[in-house]
Amino acid sequence: MPQVTVSTLAAMKGRGEPIACLTCYDASFAHLLERAGVEVLLVGDSLGMVLQGHRTTLPVALDQMVYHCACVARRRGRALLIGDMPFLTYATRDRALDAAGRLMQEGGAHMVKIEGGGSMVDTVAALTAQGIPVCGHLGLLPQSVHKLGGYRFQGRDAASAQAIRDDAAALQAAGASLLVLECVPAALAEDVTKALTIPVIGIGAGAGCDGQVLVLYDLLGLNPNRPPSFSMDFLQGRDDGIAGAVSAYVKAVKARAFPGPEQTTA
Repeated sequence: MPQVTVSTLAAMKGRGEPIACLTCYDASFAHLLERAGVEVLLVGDSLGMVLQGHRTTLPVALDQMVYHCACVARRRGRALLIGDMPFLTYATRDRALDAAGRLMQEGGAHMVKIEGGGSMVDTVAALTAQGIPVCGHLGLLPQSVHKLGGYRFQGRDAASAQAIRDDAAALQAAGASLLVLECVPAALAEDVTKALTIPVIGIGAGAGCDGQVLVLYDLLGLNPNRPPSFSMDFLQGRDDGIAGAVSAYVKAVKARAFPGPEQTTA
C-alpha cells in the first residue's frame, strides 16, 4: 500500500475521511497498529508517564525520544511517523533545528510536533523552511502543566477560545502541516477544524475534528494513572485481544462513533 504522507492526510481531510492516530513507542506495537489500519503513529513524550513512571512529560530527554522513534521506524510500513519535541528542545531556533534534525535523521520521524501557539510561529517557520514538516499542538499543553495549574480543559471562555482560533491560524500560516487540539470544547474544535485547510487531530476535543488520537496505554486500559475522561478502554470485555481492541478503535474513529457524548466536553 502507498505511504501515508502529509499530502495523504490533506486529501483525507478533503474527502471527509477521518484519520486514525495512536501513540506508539516500540517496534512490536508499530507493526500491530499498522495492521489495524492506523494511519499516523505518534511517538509521544507521554512515554515519560506511561513507560517511565514520571508524573509529567517534562523529564523526557531528546535521546530517549530519538531512541523510541527509531524503534518504531524499524517496523513502520506505511504510516506517517511523528516525533514529539521534548520540553525546552525548541526553546530557541537553533535548538529546535538541532532536535528536529536528530528526530528525523536518527529517529526516522517524518514530522515533529511542538506545543504552543503564537510564540512558536517563528520556530515553525524556521523548521518548515528547512524542509521539516511540523505538527502544532494547542489547547491543553502537557509540557506547560505547571503554568496551567494542572491537566485542565482549555478554551472554555470567549477570550481563550479566540486565542486558540488565532493561534491555529497563525501556525497554519507559518507552515504547519497538521494540528493537534487537546482538551477543548467540541464546538471550538469543530470551528477550528472547519476554518483550517490543514488536518486537525483531536484528543478530548469531540468528533468534529479531521481525526482522533489516543495514548495507546489508555486505549488498552494499561495506564497506571487515572485515565482521562475523554479516553476509552477498547480492550475491556473483548475476547480478541489487543489487535481486536486497536481495530475496534480504528473502526470507531472512521465511523465517527468515537469520541461519543460520554467522552466529549461541550
